[in-house]
Amino acid sequence: MMYEEIDRNRRVTWILIIGFIAFVAFLGYIFGELTEFGYFGLVIALVIAFSTSFTSYYYSDRIVLSISRARPVEKTEFPYLYNTVEGLSIAAGLPMPKLYVIDDPAPNAFATGRDPEHSAIAVTTGLLEKMNRLELEGVIGHEMSHIAGYDIRLSTLAVVLVGSIFFLSGWLRRSYFWGGLRRTRGRGRLGPIILIIGIIIAVLAPVAAQLLRLALSRNREYLADVQGAMLTRYPPGLADALRKLAADLHTLRTANEATAHLFIVNPLKAEGGVAQRFSELFSTHPPIEDRIRRLDEMSLGEAPGGMV
Repeated sequence: MMYEEIDRNRRVTWILIIGFIAFVAFLGYIFGELTEFGYFGLVIALVIAFSTSFTSYYYSDRIVLSISRARPVEKTEFPYLYNTVEGLSIAAGLPMPKLYVIDDPAPNAFATGRDPEHSAIAVTTGLLEKMNRLELEGVIGHEMSHIAGYDIRLSTLAVVLVGSIFFLSGWLRRSYFWGGLRRTRGRGRLGPIILIIGIIIAVLAPVAAQLLRLALSRNREYLADVQGAMLTRYPPGLADALRKLAADLHTLRTANEATAHLFIVNPLKAEGGVAQRFSELFSTHPPIEDRIRRLDEMSLGEAPGGMV
């Protein structure tokens, strides 16, 4: 199961990179047609696509840690955290990931990196203050499962690539103010068609990017819960940690839409009512109550319902 998931994540990683380059090239072509740049717009887009993909693959973990304002920690500062991660790394047969702490009262955590040899786990000070030993082990076990399954490469890569799509779609929308309409008027019947396609892409690209993050995230959270509970051999630890995380009202100040899917629970809190339901619909995380229920079923010796 785990090895199949690793192979699948590797394939999806390269599909994501190739698809991103192709999509950005298409955006560049549309941009060139809507402005005076012509085919030079395609060249610009391809340069951006290749440089972004290269940067994402090798440096996206550093970018994410920087965005999250995570700082490296040594064993002497948080020996309890260090010992927990070290023990679970040995149990999982993985190299010891680098440890980072985010100075924030909101309890949360995430793993990042391109592979187990270049991985990192970041936790908030709020998590360290509010979790007991078993709950902290449950959270770390969840993150170690993301590392073992190469979820970290795929999820961290998505942060930069999806963020680039948001940037490029905004770039395309602004192109209408750079003489795009004058260029399309000179292209006969094809001009209005290109203009309409450009408008549709500029509007829908961010939506498509969000749906992509949903597809990459939700099922992997379920799998990491189960595999993390198997690693610690104590499902109630993670279940209790999720209950505390769900009940906490703090919003993680350094989190944003691009990085939210990395965390063990969604760090962006909705206000409730319609806003809450809309947020859950497009959330990168499955319902936390469902995750707790599946872990409780594991504790009772039942197969988690609905696992795929």
